Amino acid sequence: MDWLTQKIPVGKSAAQIFDWLQLHGKGFFDGIAAFMEVMINSILWVLQTPHPLVIVAAFVGLTYALQRNWKTALMVFLGFLFILNQGYWKNTTESLTLVLSACVIVMVIGVPIGISVAHRPRLYAGLQPVLDLMQTLPTFVYLIPAIVFFGLGMVPGLIATVIFVLPAPIRLTHLGISSTPPALLEAATAFGATPNQVLWKVELPYALPQIMAGLNQAIMLSLSMVVIAAMVGANGLGVPVVRALNTVNTSLGFESGMIIVVVAIILDRMLRMGKSND
Repeated sequence: MDWLTQKIPVGKSAAQIFDWLQLHGKGFFDGIAAFMEVMINSILWVLQTPHPLVIVAAFVGLTYALQRNWKTALMVFLGFLFILNQGYWKNTTESLTLVLSACVIVMVIGVPIGISVAHRPRLYAGLQPVLDLMQTLPTFVYLIPAIVFFGLGMVPGLIATVIFVLPAPIRLTHLGISSTPPALLEAATAFGATPNQVLWKVELPYALPQIMAGLNQAIMLSLSMVVIAAMVGANGLGVPVVRALNTVNTSLGFESGMIIVVVAIILDRMLRMGKSND
């Protein structure tokens, strides 16, 4: 029964893998960091260079174009005015940069993977434990290798956010594609549609609400990571929250927490499906 008391070297094995990756993958990780820094800096420049009211007007216009609802557009406008009034514009743009960067990456990766596994049930069955691990493993655990590979700053925060968020678009895209009614697929095939035509003209349009729900979930989960990302040097709304926690500052904590809630509501209403025309 000695094997029951002998500790399985899980942590030691993981440390050896990370050490090997750090030694042999420096160029690869530097390339990823450079790409992400360019993306982050570009989005920051777009959000911070114009006058804040110009960006607010752009968000309000985009909201109305997507929702065709003046009440929703007005709510977004008032939400941004509240952020400006509280003096959190710079922090908000930094958090929006993290959220937008993470969403671009996870949708570009997650949607194709979701489509692929929807057509391969065995592959999805094998992928499910990995997706479960990505979402249930405590975030602080994979922040450690992120710091080791990428140092401190926005990039490790973005990496941790991507790992945590990626399962959502994969699962929801898989759900949308795999739930396409067989009658639609049979009708398209009967009319001579190729597999690519079936995908682009039948499956993706039918799965669009689920894919958009995946994007919405990606945004909400990314926002939930802003505080954790701040602990590894990422700028944004998480910084005042961490500062309030360290100094037991109730006023600052509630104030910055409310801003995060307002940003979440704004983004949720902007991208919510099933809009109404008022």
